[in-house]
Amino acid sequence: MNEMGNGGEVHEQVDREASGTRRRMMMRALWQGLAAGTAGVLVMTLTEKVEQRVTGRPDSHVPARTLERLTGMAERPGRQPVPVNWAMHFGQGAALGVLRSVMAHAGLRGPWSSAKFGVIRVTSDQVLENATGVGAPPQTWPRRELLVDLLHKTVYAFATGAVADTLAARSGPGPGQRHAAMRPGRRSDVGPLPRGR
Repeated sequence: MNEMGNGGEVHEQVDREASGTRRRMMMRALWQGLAAGTAGVLVMTLTEKVEQRVTGRPDSHVPARTLERLTGMAERPGRQPVPVNWAMHFGQGAALGVLRSVMAHAGLRGPWSSAKFGVIRVTSDQVLENATGVGAPPQTWPRRELLVDLLHKTVYAFATGAVADTLAARSGPGPGQRHAAMRPGRRSDVGPLPRGR
């Protein structure tokens, strides 16, 4: 009876330690993700400005219109206020960086993970823009607009990923990476990591 009780206490202790580890990981992912997302938006914005100089494409006011509709702010025809445009542009990018940081801390790092994150970035835009009636589904856009948007979102995803991966690597391999290292190679017969790892 006593042995079973001790075993239960050991499991509880391991669960408490694992919970604390996950909480610390999420706190790191929060601040690192905001930094990574902001860096990604800055790189994306720089490439947008270069592209606009080359192509003559005007600024988009879709971010401002989307934020105005999400918050109930007044809208005006034509150009929207630049601060509102920047708030949505940078705010959404910084916030999504947290997700990419969580991915990196879990062990989802590198170009493959950044490519997956790129899909999330485009999807986030499209859900908000379509739900508010500001935008239309991408398959209805002129091809050139679609390609430009995908290019810039890809730049954002890979720049954000590079920063998130670099910051997360300082904490060592993530749980997914430790699991993969148990038996290297493409295997289907590897059980989960022991609890608390």
